[in-house]
Amino acid sequence: MKYILNPNVALRSWRLVPYAYYIRHRRDALGLRQEEFELLKKCDGEYEFSAEEEAVLRPLAERGLAFPAKGGERLGEWQRHRICDNRYFPSLSWMITGKCNFNCLHCFNAADNAPLMSEFSWEEAEKLIEEAEKCGINAFTLTGGEPMLHKHFFDIVESIYAHGMYVRELNTNGHFITPESLARLKAVDGDIRIKISFDGIGHHDWLRNRKGAEEEALRAIRLSVGEGFFTQVQTNVHRKNLDTLLQTAERMDEMGVEHMRIIRTTEAPRWLQNADGATLDIGEYYDRMAEFSHAYAQVPHKMSVDIWQYAMLYPAERAYRARPVEYAEGEFRTTFPVCRGNRGMVSVDANGDIVPCHQLSGYYAKHGLYIGNVKKEGLQRLLQSGAYLGEVCATLGTLAQRNETCASCRYFRYCGGGCRAIALAFTGDKMGKDPAKCIFFKQGYYENLVRAMGDWRDLAPVARG
Repeated sequence: MKYILNPNVALRSWRLVPYAYYIRHRRDALGLRQEEFELLKKCDGEYEFSAEEEAVLRPLAERGLAFPAKGGERLGEWQRHRICDNRYFPSLSWMITGKCNFNCLHCFNAADNAPLMSEFSWEEAEKLIEEAEKCGINAFTLTGGEPMLHKHFFDIVESIYAHGMYVRELNTNGHFITPESLARLKAVDGDIRIKISFDGIGHHDWLRNRKGAEEEALRAIRLSVGEGFFTQVQTNVHRKNLDTLLQTAERMDEMGVEHMRIIRTTEAPRWLQNADGATLDIGEYYDRMAEFSHAYAQVPHKMSVDIWQYAMLYPAERAYRARPVEYAEGEFRTTFPVCRGNRGMVSVDANGDIVPCHQLSGYYAKHGLYIGNVKKEGLQRLLQSGAYLGEVCATLGTLAQRNETCASCRYFRYCGGGCRAIALAFTGDKMGKDPAKCIFFKQGYYENLVRAMGDWRDLAPVARG
């Protein structure tokens, strides 16, 4: 019998990950045994399988990876086995422009208060998209600056899809969200997640440094929800807007927002110049987020909430997970990367610099740290060897060797040393301790969270004692 790959399945091989496949519009590749992979390579609608081969293939077909060919089917170009001569990275967070129609007081991309002016030209953008396809990238997050300000924004989106990849998330301030722009996005893919910045009822204009920004953001949220896009908001929390945080979350939930991310406005270079005493210290942040979490849990909601470095709230399941618990009981391995987020997503700034994550971009710029530039060196070369891989592929075992404080802590198996961006911001050492996680576990904030959530289910409990 002849078989053909499911049109939503594509075979990929990378250095150290030779047998894998993508499912269309799912970010991460999935692994296979070599025997399974070799059989799926033969599912081209022409190869005649032996009875022995078919016995091994049948469970893969039952999983929907292939099906009997009726005759005349052909593999699409995206599906064909591609050998990528680099390390595996499934996604790319791409700041297509540093330019913005706002001049936000907290922008973590900026090393100072000067407007950012760098961006990718159309020719540079095309080259990076072609390289991303060659490297086996699957999903993109488009960010800025304000990405929709780029004059070739839609050309970039359409080119990503033309090369067999997709846009998983669009980060925007909402100014350019209109019925027309949403219709053009939907014509390409109606499943793009649209994340709109919204920093609190009555406070958004101040942080975004623009009069009328709040009404623009609310209008964009209504339009995005109304057109059926998965709509998210990101809210920076600080002392000035704390008292309206619950009101803001209630309003977002009522408007049909599906997910809210609350982030402590942290010590990025620009924010340090503009905070005016508004920065929450770590303990204060945890205390107030416990109050918020308890209040949010008292009333039925649909919207999930990710409280940065504190907790994930899933009201539909009446469940939560402490964010500092990176690894549930028994999951920790010293071979895991120091940051799983960085290891799965390449971050590229508007000037082409590659960084572990965009939250570090302003810090790297201010301190003259350089680990590669895709415009100068090419993406694939940077994913083959060098300083960038040295940073994002560093393991928890290496961290333990470099950091005796973390290695000897009983919570290390849960937090994995914490966030490298926070460690760098507070200690100046990429392998230093993340003081926020130390405070969370050692000063009783995990127990405070458990009490705040009452009878909600803890998805990753920490062993006491």
